[in-house]
Amino acid sequence: MGRKLLALSLLALLSIAAFLLLGTRGNWEFALTFRAGKLIALICVAIAVAVATVVFQTLCANRILTPSIMGFDTLYALFQTLLVFLLGCLGYAGLNAELKFLLELLLLGGGAFLLFGLLLGEGAQDLFRMLLAGVIFGILFRSVGNLLQRLIDPNEFAVVQGALFASFNSVNTGLLRMAVPMVVLSTALVWWRRHRLDVLALGRNHAISLGLNHRGELFFFLSIVSILVAVSTALVGPVAFFGLLISAAAHEVLRTHRHSLILVAASLLAIIALVGGQAVFERVLGMAGTLGLVVEFLGGLVFLAMIFKRGMA
Repeated sequence: MGRKLLALSLLALLSIAAFLLLGTRGNWEFALTFRAGKLIALICVAIAVAVATVVFQTLCANRILTPSIMGFDTLYALFQTLLVFLLGCLGYAGLNAELKFLLELLLLGGGAFLLFGLLLGEGAQDLFRMLLAGVIFGILFRSVGNLLQRLIDPNEFAVVQGALFASFNSVNTGLLRMAVPMVVLSTALVWWRRHRLDVLALGRNHAISLGLNHRGELFFFLSIVSILVAVSTALVGPVAFFGLLISAAAHEVLRTHRHSLILVAASLLAIIALVGGQAVFERVLGMAGTLGLVVEFLGGLVFLAMIFKRGMA
């Protein structure tokens, strides 16, 4: 285990070094300062998505489900469409970035907490009911969003389309002073109670028999998941399958249920994927493609593979 984590750590450091140094010319101080802000944003998103997915899958006792699959991305899309519908292109473009970020955090965090907290709080094992509710809410949000998109003019529709896909190329680094403390605090709280996740992974009855306040712990960790996913989505947009891809890779590499190892491995893999992948697309391929599409494509394949694997098991 130690050698695998060390190897992942070295790969993460190489990815960071490649992102900062590869193709640097001219004024190094300016280039490194400019890239450092974007690097911090990518690391922030990587850790937030990785930790949120691992924790959520533990609470659900299911490695296929992720917070984003439960309608989170469609709620974000509906909010962006509603803003453009109400404010227009110019109003949307002129909206204060920090105010928009806070509104997205309140909406996405509150919506996720209500969906996950209410459904899981009453029956932690009723995964089919939770999945069905997430799909229904997702269809509802998507339908309302599509209706609003048909009512706006083509220019506004183009603005909406640009906001609905995850973008790692143009991250607003001005939002980091709010996003970074939230991710750091949330991740620290998860790490502080990581051993309780090991107990929760045993199931509701076993956790209660071992003296754990199951409902209280569920409430606590769902709040953390809501904050982390809201921050990552507000920073770069919806990444439905990225967390699933990283979590599956972490479990495959380590093959352990100890969260003290899985959380670290998932975070390192997420940093390698985002930072290293963005370095390749920007410095090597010359922006010939987008990392978001590749991540979603690979994550979708992993999702289908996990479903078929369980179906044939």
